[in-house]
Amino acid sequence: MDKKYIMVGLLALAVGLGGGAWVQRELGSTPTATRSGHEEADEHGEDGHAQAAQPQGEADRLVLSAEQIQAAGIEVAQARPRQLSNTLSLLGEIRFDEDRTAHVVPRAAGVVESVQVSLGQAVKQGDLLAVIASQQISDQRSELAASQRRVELARTTYERERQLWQEKISAEQDFLQARQALQEAEIAVNNARQKMSAISGSSVLAGGNRYELRAPFDGVVVEKHLVPGEVVSEASNAFTLSDLSRVWATFGVAPKDLGKVQVGEPVTISAIELGEQVTGTVSYVGSLLGEQTRTATVRVTLDNPRGVWRPGLFVSVLLPTDTRPALVAVPEQAIQVLEDRPSVFIRLAEGFLAQPVVLGASEAGHVEIKQGLQAGQWVATVGSFVLKSELGKASAEHAH
Repeated sequence: MDKKYIMVGLLALAVGLGGGAWVQRELGSTPTATRSGHEEADEHGEDGHAQAAQPQGEADRLVLSAEQIQAAGIEVAQARPRQLSNTLSLLGEIRFDEDRTAHVVPRAAGVVESVQVSLGQAVKQGDLLAVIASQQISDQRSELAASQRRVELARTTYERERQLWQEKISAEQDFLQARQALQEAEIAVNNARQKMSAISGSSVLAGGNRYELRAPFDGVVVEKHLVPGEVVSEASNAFTLSDLSRVWATFGVAPKDLGKVQVGEPVTISAIELGEQVTGTVSYVGSLLGEQTRTATVRVTLDNPRGVWRPGLFVSVLLPTDTRPALVAVPEQAIQVLEDRPSVFIRLAEGFLAQPVVLGASEAGHVEIKQGLQAGQWVATVGSFVLKSELGKASAEHAH
C-alpha cells in the first residue's frame, strides 16, 4: 500500500515539472513589449547602419516606426573617434583697440566757440568736431606775416647789393652782409611756418584767430569734454575717438598656465547674455605680471562690424591648451539625463535603446563617452529629448 502511494506522488511531481518548463518556453517566445529591460540590441538599425551588440543591464527600448521617428524630427549621428582639446576657461573684458583710439587735444590755448558733435556720435575722417578761438593763433599768424615781409625786403636788398658788387660799385662786405640778412630772414620765416604747422594734424586753421578740431579717422566719439565758452589749453582732453569696428578682448593668465599660451593660438570668446560667440587668435602675451592680479595680460583682436562687442563687456574665454584622442565622441545634443544618469538613445531596427554612459571631456559641441557606447553605433541627437519624454510616459504607464 505504501509503495502505491509513493508511485502516485512521483508521477504528480513529474507532471508539474513538465508544465513549468512549457510555461517558461511560452513566456520566452512572447513578442517584444514597448519597454523591456533585458534584451539584446539588433545587429542592424532600421536605417541600414551596423549596430554593435548592446550591453545587458537596465536599458530601456522605445518601439518607434520610421514614420514616427521622421514625424518627431529625430536625427541620428554616428559615435566615432575625435580629437578633443583641453581648454582653459577664463573671464575676460572687451576694451578699446588702443591702436585705433585717439585723444584729440587742442593745439593752442583758447576759448571754445562751438562744438559740432555729441557723445556717442559716429564721425568720418575730417569731420568738424569743434572751433576754438585763440590769441596764440593770432600772434603766430602775425609773426609769420612779418617774417615773410622781412624775407621779401632782405631778398630785394641782397639782389641790389649783389648787382652793385658785381659792377664794383659797392664793397664785397656790403654784399656779404645783405646775403646774411636774407638767410636769417629765411630762417625766421621757416620757424614761423613750423609753429603754424604744429597746429595741424587734428586741427585746421580757419582764418583770423580761430582753428578747427577735426576727426583724424573714422570712429565714434566715446568721450567729450568741451562746451562752448570753455577755456582750454594744450593739456586739455577735448575728445576721445575710437574705431569700434575692431576691439580687444583681454584676460589674465596665471603664471602656471603661461607656457600653454602662444601668440597665434585660436581663442573662443562668448557672451552668454548676448548669445554671441566669435573665434579670434592671441595677438599679445604680456611679459609682466599685474601687481594686484599676479597674472599676465593676454590680448585677442576681434573684428566688430556689427558693434555687438562693446568695451566694458565681460566675456567668457576658452583657450585650448593641448589635444588628445577620444575613442568615442558624440554631439552634446545626444546626451540626456535619465534617473540622474547621463544616457544616450541608440538606434535599433525597431526604435531606440536608452543606454547609460560615462562622460569624459567636452569641446566644440562634442563630448567624450568613456563607457557605455562603442564607435560606429548610431545615437539620437536632435530630438533626443522627445525620446526621453516618451520613455518617461512609458515608465508612468508601467507603474500603474
